[in-house]
Amino acid sequence: MAEQKPRTSPPPAGPWYARLATTAGRPAVLAATLIMSMPGEYHVAKYAGWSDPWAYGMPFSLSAYAGIAAVVAATRPKGARGRWSATLGAGFAIVLALAAQVVAHLVETGHMDHNQPWLIAVTSMVPPAVLAHLLHLAATPTPVVAPSTSVDTTPVAPVVERVEQAPVPPMPVKAPAVAPAEEVRPALEAAEEQRPKRPAYRDPRCAIVRPLYDGGTRPTTSQMREALRPQYGKVSDSTLRGVIREEIEEWEPDLADLPPAIGRTA
Repeated sequence: MAEQKPRTSPPPAGPWYARLATTAGRPAVLAATLIMSMPGEYHVAKYAGWSDPWAYGMPFSLSAYAGIAAVVAATRPKGARGRWSATLGAGFAIVLALAAQVVAHLVETGHMDHNQPWLIAVTSMVPPAVLAHLLHLAATPTPVVAPSTSVDTTPVAPVVERVEQAPVPPMPVKAPAVAPAEEVRPALEAAEEQRPKRPAYRDPRCAIVRPLYDGGTRPTTSQMREALRPQYGKVSDSTLRGVIREEIEEWEPDLADLPPAIGRTA
């Protein structure tokens, strides 16, 4: 088994005032530097010819540009597309902010004349250059980095115990669910021979009334009428007794000797 590396414990946290200065001091310093830088950048915009309130856009454009470029440069992995451009833009934004402060203070103290063509030209190019580079960073896709699954310890192969399994007995051969056709055919032929043969009636309504005789009684007129009503509607008594019953009993004369149904009108 490979020897595992000892885990190092994290460094102990500092005192509470040190942690407070680290957490609360960063945003405080950031806000203070932004506030102190705004007048110089505002005055440089005024020297270049911008009037109020447009001159106030110079501090915000430089500050936002520097922050966005720094974040993009810090979050994109090494060698990713757009990281070098973001790093260059962050450095360029810092140079612009420093130059704006220096120029503004030199002009305010009388060491420099603000009415110079190169100063006006360079300052006028700042907003479109910042916008173009921010659009370039926004159009550059951010690579998706898969989480690392590497560990410090050397992987150890798991120990697999071999388990002896009892032999599985062979499955019994099941009988076929359906009998062969040679065995089924005689049974079907016997059933067909035992089935009563129905004559070919001239009137198809006789085939509906004929099963009423299977109860051992001769059906009444009302019984025949109810049996034919769903398919043929109302049938007259003369047709029931003189046509349908007569044809059925003509084919099977022994049906006329059956007793009539009790409680019914013949």
